[in-house]
Amino acid sequence: MLKKRRSEKSTPFNFSQLTMKILRNYVLREFLGPLLLCLGVLTFVMVLIGNLKRIADLVINKGVDIFSVIQIFAYLTPYIVTYTLPISILVAVLLALGRLSGDNEIIAIRSSGINLFKLILPLLIIGLALSLALAVFNDRAASYSHFAYRKTLQEMGIKNPTAAFEAGVFIDSFKKYILFIYHVDQKKNRLNNIRIYEPQGEDRPTRTIVAKAGEFITIPGQNAIKLKLIDGTSDEPDPENPTNFYKLNFRSYFMNLDMAQMQDKVVEKKYKEMTIHELKQEAAKLQSEGISPAPLITKIHEKLALAFSCFVFMLLGSSLGIITRRREKSINIGIAVLIIVCYYPMYIGLTALAMEGILPAALALWIPNIIFASIGGYLTYKLCAS
Repeated sequence: MLKKRRSEKSTPFNFSQLTMKILRNYVLREFLGPLLLCLGVLTFVMVLIGNLKRIADLVINKGVDIFSVIQIFAYLTPYIVTYTLPISILVAVLLALGRLSGDNEIIAIRSSGINLFKLILPLLIIGLALSLALAVFNDRAASYSHFAYRKTLQEMGIKNPTAAFEAGVFIDSFKKYILFIYHVDQKKNRLNNIRIYEPQGEDRPTRTIVAKAGEFITIPGQNAIKLKLIDGTSDEPDPENPTNFYKLNFRSYFMNLDMAQMQDKVVEKKYKEMTIHELKQEAAKLQSEGISPAPLITKIHEKLALAFSCFVFMLLGSSLGIITRRREKSINIGIAVLIIVCYYPMYIGLTALAMEGILPAALALWIPNIIFASIGGYLTYKLCAS
């Protein structure tokens, strides 16, 4: 008799567990399908559109075989995934929960006494797990694959010296100078916001040249280019005390750069291809030479902030998907586009401020995540408390 009573008491608990398990699996199925579809489509489109001109040039003009082109696609894909995965999570969770809410299934679940937080908790756990996985993926796989992509291009005999002048990268391919360029327009052969450093050795200040703009001038018959700097200042040695400098304003300033040195180092790792450990080492080296490592610190936080946008988008999207109660896919995709249009321009602008050293990278890169996570957390609280 006692055994029978115990069995009766345990029945409601087991039924509740079974109900939650069914609901959890149901929601996860609704979410994973759109996630995989959106991730595949977005990644393919971004790889194709962003590199269509280069790929056409490889196949048509350079005679590269299709298997080598597929290899290039494979190397580019991991780097693109770092951007497409968070967006895919946002779209997928809006579509999944928007459909449930639009079909009044959310109302039925709430009427049965189940707290909505228990419904979205598995999605939040997946979002956090994907963020942690993407942080490692950004640091290792994406960095390695982009570096392998550039090495593959060189092995095919495709060399573009001006490609080494990448925006937001310290260029130390020359014996005397370290260059940093904030914007490069390769079509117009134009540079904007240039910093050139010339280390003078231990116990001596680093000479600095700053220019608003610049352009390349080819030198016929020589494996070199002339860099014309426009509107800037230059540190010039004091004739009476060469260890000191005085500022000299200039309208134009010319420098000769040996491209042979640049070509020898064209496949050195760029900062977006370095791991966090390598970036920290390079930052310490630059700081010891009296050069601000702000761009390197920015790259470190960029890898991490992009990864944790997965959790942020999951938190925000899960609450919005339920609140909007829209079954139509176009409406939910429109909401996702609106969030992306707000998030990424803010992220890009704050990244630029961090690169310039105007804001600390540890703050600037995380502001978008903090803002959108706060909105998502508030909406989730209001949703689950009501």
